[in-house]
Amino acid sequence: MSEKFKILTTFIKDMSSETPDLKTYLFVKENIHNYQLNITIKSKPVKNRMIEVSTMLTFDDNKQSEKKSHFEIIYISIVKIEENIKDKKELEKIILCDVQKIIYPNIEKIFKNILNDSGYPGIKIEKKIDFDQLYKDRPK
Repeated sequence: MSEKFKILTTFIKDMSSETPDLKTYLFVKENIHNYQLNITIKSKPVKNRMIEVSTMLTFDDNKQSEKKSHFEIIYISIVKIEENIKDKKELEKIILCDVQKIIYPNIEKIFKNILNDSGYPGIKIEKKIDFDQLYKDRPK
């Protein structure tokens, strides 16, 4: 727990692994090195200084291949913000950095299990997410 926020609960809202057929599976298995991890973070107020933070990971082939699989997880964190936090920039940093640093290792573990259980064992997610940089690079 931080003096600025507390994560009350987390849960998987949605997860998806889509491989339409055997030909696609075999093609993807050979070309999964072309897949890239993407992250999208959204938030919305709930009530009483609580915020729903939605962290979505997708693992997709960004090339124009005809045969593709799609992998996605939407992970929800309910966060209680302390009363003394009033500044919008400080709130953005909590959502984009501080909360993510705590929950991301669990999301990554779950996501790797989804990939493994979908028939793609041993997938390594090379891209490590720098949440401080993500915060600095956000549109203002």
